[in-house]
Amino acid sequence: MSSIIRHMQKNDIIFVQEIAKKSWHQTYEGIIPNDIQDRFLQTAYSSERLLGRLENSLFLVAILEDSIVGFANFSNVVDGEAELYAIYLLPETQGKGIGTALLREGINLLPDVTSLLVCVEKENAIGMNFYQAKGFKKLEEFDELFDGHLLKTVKLGLTIT
Repeated sequence: MSSIIRHMQKNDIIFVQEIAKKSWHQTYEGIIPNDIQDRFLQTAYSSERLLGRLENSLFLVAILEDSIVGFANFSNVVDGEAELYAIYLLPETQGKGIGTALLREGINLLPDVTSLLVCVEKENAIGMNFYQAKGFKKLEEFDELFDGHLLKTVKLGLTIT
């Protein structure tokens, strides 16, 4: 069962919003209070914000059996460096290579990228394990206030050859 990776389109926004909501609630259960998650999702994944991200950054979706099941959003490359803003999959599709395919395609589509950065909540074991398995190395760890809630954030980097 293989997935198709393509650029996000405007009519994909509703599916991206649903994936963000489901994956955030599963990923951050017990880490970030639900009301804070909901406020963040309403802002960061509003239709207007997603349209802006679609127009100004690399935004990919993953399709499995005719349904969008995941997405990845990358910054533009500046001096060889880009940031992975988000990569999320529906919980039931994790562990099938779709996240790896999104990451790989994003890297392939970023012109002249030599390093990719990502910030991960330290207690997000699934995320931390995923990135470390892909060769990302810990660069720094810091405390971050997220809507009044203290998070332990880890910045990871991947050198691309």
